[in-house]
Amino acid sequence: MKKKYYIWIVVALLGTTTWLSSCSSDDDPKPTIIDEESIIESDEEAFALVNGGFEAFQDLCSTFTELSDVATFYGSSYFGNEDDNVIRMARLTYDETNDYPVWAWDDFYWAIGTANDAIEKINASPKVSAAAKTEAIARAKFIRGLAYSYLTLYFGEVPIRLTTDDVNTTRSSIDAVYAQVVSDLTDAEAGLPLTTSSPVLPSKGAAQALLARVYLQWASNPLTQAQVEAIKDSKTDPASSYNTSRLEKAIEYADKVITSGKYSLASEYANLFGRANESRAPEHIFTIQHDGDGIDVIGNHQYHCAWTYPFQTDKVSHIHPISTFEDWSSADKRKDFSVITSITDPKSGTTYSYLPPAALPVFGKGIDRSYTNAEWETIETNDVDQIEIRYAEVLLIKAEALVQLHRHGEAKALVNQLRQRAYGSSSHDLETVNLEDIQDEWLHEFIYEHKHWQNQVRWKTLISDLKKAQDNPLYDDLYATAGVQTENGVVSSYAVRTHSILHSKVDNANGHLYRYPIPVGLEGEDLGVRPQNPGY
Repeated sequence: MKKKYYIWIVVALLGTTTWLSSCSSDDDPKPTIIDEESIIESDEEAFALVNGGFEAFQDLCSTFTELSDVATFYGSSYFGNEDDNVIRMARLTYDETNDYPVWAWDDFYWAIGTANDAIEKINASPKVSAAAKTEAIARAKFIRGLAYSYLTLYFGEVPIRLTTDDVNTTRSSIDAVYAQVVSDLTDAEAGLPLTTSSPVLPSKGAAQALLARVYLQWASNPLTQAQVEAIKDSKTDPASSYNTSRLEKAIEYADKVITSGKYSLASEYANLFGRANESRAPEHIFTIQHDGDGIDVIGNHQYHCAWTYPFQTDKVSHIHPISTFEDWSSADKRKDFSVITSITDPKSGTTYSYLPPAALPVFGKGIDRSYTNAEWETIETNDVDQIEIRYAEVLLIKAEALVQLHRHGEAKALVNQLRQRAYGSSSHDLETVNLEDIQDEWLHEFIYEHKHWQNQVRWKTLISDLKKAQDNPLYDDLYATAGVQTENGVVSSYAVRTHSILHSKVDNANGHLYRYPIPVGLEGEDLGVRPQNPGY
């Protein structure tokens, strides 16, 4: 656990708090440092201590992208040498020393340690009001529950630590971890306010939305260590099964969000992203605040990584899609917004084409189109808030749970809400909805929002999904050598590396990928957590 927390000043009024974390001028509030020996003297200090846990999630913006987007059939990178951590994620050749599992593990336990410290200190302080104590501890449990939900998702069985002096390295069962997550988030739901001044502060609805997500994931009967061991070298996905009572709980919590009247879909899909649209009602339920590099822990590098070299076709962004998604309907407005193959610079009027094999597509959600002539600025400031969960996800969670319970008719209206926004009318509404329809909506709605890997793990389709890489045109050996003339253009060096990465994805698509490795520590030290996950 970190020894100091750089905490942003919090204003508390009658249990309603506002997190102020901008440092854009000398008049703005500055970080307050609270060390481990500090006594909580006021409500403000209580909230300040808790908010230190959010720093861990600020630190994870691009790590989420690597774990849940790059390590899938549709994500890749042209950044760095062959042994670079990003390339190893794209090739699925990562191991316990790769930066991204290392950072994820460290940051999640940093958040947990911060939450544990806050719970103990706030409970012990006689100077914190009862109302503030209730909300601050609920916020700490929200942070801890969110962190454990990701730990068990990515690593399986993990140690549960609920006090500051707990250095336990024994791995608890997945059911035990999820039970702890549910306990924390249920307590958070009870203690958090109905509404907050911004989605960067957790509300009752945010806890309910996460509970819906957690119950759906838990309902899929995640693979145990022994089950992963049995399939670690397999080229075939394991059979799927579902726990019906947990599916019902996912629906129950999704309904709490849906019927609250506090959330709804934004009118336009494009209006969910970029600086002008960050952390806004009615669709954003919980977000991670980013004020940019040098201000918060780390800026939101999802934008820098996706649009590294704006309006330059001779260079490839650090992270990019490796499919133009030809099976994705051109009438779906999400397609041209999410996967950019052509874009016009509003300043010069020049149109740039990002089509293989000469160039590679761009993740459009990483291009800030909030302000005229400013598409490139966020790659320098990285100041766009990160979306953790939004209302569209709650609709799909409920729809998927209904389909798994064979209540297809009830799921249809939920899916069609998303499709009506995507197509601009009801002309593409589905008459019936099956699991494949749900899976398509997850991909099209949430591409580059770090959902894909966990979806495939939940559906037990991870291996077959990775094998889709061989359907990409660049998988053909025609694209193995730069300079070759094809009917689509001259093969670039970018296409050659993509060809190689596509083959690597297919070749390495084994059952052990249902888990990330238990990593080493930040300094390369053995963390003492045994056993290692199968296949690493």
